Amino acid sequence: MSDCLKEKVGEVLLPGDIFSFENTSEKVICGPGLRRNGDEVLVCKSGILRHKHPNMYWVDSQQKRYVPVKGESVIGIVTAKSGDVFKVDVGGSELASLSYLAFEGATKRNRPNVQVGDLVYGQFLIANKDMEPELVCIDSCGRANGMGVFGAGGLLIKVSLGLVRRLLAQQSALVKELEQVFPFEMVVGLNGRVWVKAQSMQRVQVLASLLESCENMTPQQRHALFRRAANGAS
Repeated sequence: MSDCLKEKVGEVLLPGDIFSFENTSEKVICGPGLRRNGDEVLVCKSGILRHKHPNMYWVDSQQKRYVPVKGESVIGIVTAKSGDVFKVDVGGSELASLSYLAFEGATKRNRPNVQVGDLVYGQFLIANKDMEPELVCIDSCGRANGMGVFGAGGLLIKVSLGLVRRLLAQQSALVKELEQVFPFEMVVGLNGRVWVKAQSMQRVQVLASLLESCENMTPQQRHALFRRAANGAS
């Protein structure tokens, strides 16, 4: 691949920008915001170019509406049941489908206990512009692996897709700082939804407030905010 795209990492790109390959045999993974067309890469949305070693590139943008991507894990809200299929709101332009058989151990006789209004954590089995998105709550081995219906308690909050990627990053400094405030549980969906649970509802509300407030803060401002929250919770 030409050095041109590598040199753009960290810079703002605009839709219509095109970058070509020097070595067409090199396997390059194009994430959200980029599309490969032969020996070229086309920028589809504006944002900051990001790179993950060794060869993955994507555009980090502040889009508000989530676009389903195959394999991504999301938090959905069950809105209806149609026959043997649940309809799930994932924050996209249309509802996703979730079969009752897409749960660990589910059979025709042993159906999962899923009710309208429940929160589910799953991943996309099908996600493209020509078909209805399809969710499953099992991995390729048929195991739940942390997916399924959420238990009682906790709070669902909505954050930006950019903040979600920061929370899910390896060795996330933001998550480490949050863990120093007080113990909590957190599940992050790539669709901009975060479920948090703590010892009390008051602490849950504090966590929600911290997540909603810290996105555009400098590290110094964030440290000060988290210290005040930790002192107030002690």
